[in-house]
Amino acid sequence: FRDKARAFLRQHLNHIAVQKVRLNRPLTATDLAELERMLVESGVGDAEDVRQAAERSQGLGLFVRSLVGLDRAAAKEALAKFTAGRTLTADQLEFVNLVVDHLTELGIVEPERLYGAPFTDLTPRGPEGLFQDADVNELLRVLDEVRATALAA
Repeated sequence: FRDKARAFLRQHLNHIAVQKVRLNRPLTATDLAELERMLVESGVGDAEDVRQAAERSQGLGLFVRSLVGLDRAAAKEALAKFTAGRTLTADQLEFVNLVVDHLTELGIVEPERLYGAPFTDLTPRGPEGLFQDADVNELLRVLDEVRATALAA
């Protein structure tokens, strides 16, 4: 089901609800209903397949985002909130770029992911090895905001 849904959604990236997922725009309950309708009516899966996928992903918006990723410009825009007003070192900038890469590919970055490869290739301590505690908290807040846009408002 996941592979069929990915292929279908990638063919329909211009659909408004899919665009909202990719562009990090907040989803409404109507958007989620439309995404479900699209997946069921296309024959990709039935309502139970969609329900199970949404449950495993902690929401249909998160499931869809995991399949289509986040638009690179939207990922950079989200991280711009974190980098604004800061002069980053080369390692800090590389860390932020890794976060952008993961958002582009996976749609969200769970906080625990920052403490594993490839992030720990830069520093074994994760973000705390590169940033002050307040900066790490701000980064986590930004990642939480990105995640929240894939949930119905």
